[in-house]
Amino acid sequence: MKSESENLNHTFIEFYEKLSSWELKIVKDKGISLTLIHAVEILGAFGAMPMKALADKVGVTTGTLTVLVDNLTKSGLVERVPHDTDRRSILVKLTEQGVKLFEEHDALHLQLTKQLTADFNQEEVQLLNKLMERINRAF
Repeated sequence: MKSESENLNHTFIEFYEKLSSWELKIVKDKGISLTLIHAVEILGAFGAMPMKALADKVGVTTGTLTVLVDNLTKSGLVERVPHDTDRRSILVKLTEQGVKLFEEHDALHLQLTKQLTADFNQEEVQLLNKLMERINRAF
């Protein structure tokens, strides 16, 4: 018999795989990789940020992020801008085209969230949100 932790582990894995598969289908039509769309999602949600902060949030090295940002820049989705108060720092921010892609992609996530929680009552949605926030803070 499996422990609750083992069951939860397998539930997390199943959810992650389903979400990844869903997201891969979504970005496939746009000709963009998951890593690129994740960077756009982060910049859309949190705003412009230094390369190091973005690398940490995406989960890649700064070297890998440089290549990623180069590709996003070539695609017209981001631009590098000087930091207002730190001359040594460069911020990465979404362009108008990047904001548009973020808004379109975020709307798809919201639609999926509504579909997945359609049978939940308000208390269940609030509880799930609180639990997910706690999980996110644990990272």
